[in-house]
Amino acid sequence: MSDNEEAEESEPAVELGEGPDVAGEPITRVASRLTWPATRSDVVAQEGDAVVRSPDGPRDLDEVLADSEVPLFESRSEFAAEVEELVGRGPVATE
Repeated sequence: MSDNEEAEESEPAVELGEGPDVAGEPITRVASRLTWPATRSDVVAQEGDAVVRSPDGPRDLDEVLADSEVPLFESRSEFAAEVEELVGRGPVATE
């Protein structure tokens, strides 16, 4: 491997900015830690203490799911869509 290739591998593919931090986790990251299908109660038991990002700032996942009427999430995408429906879509607030 040449020195040039090594330098390219050690540099990040996307340069991160210097801006303010974003509180909470993306819902897709939380969803990736779960096994599907999953009941709402199982999601709360496993990840209820997670804080997810929303346009209005960070939200506790257990509080978000308390407003959901879906008893069983068949897939990761169904779960993510339901949470996005409950917290809203749009730019995420920064700290």
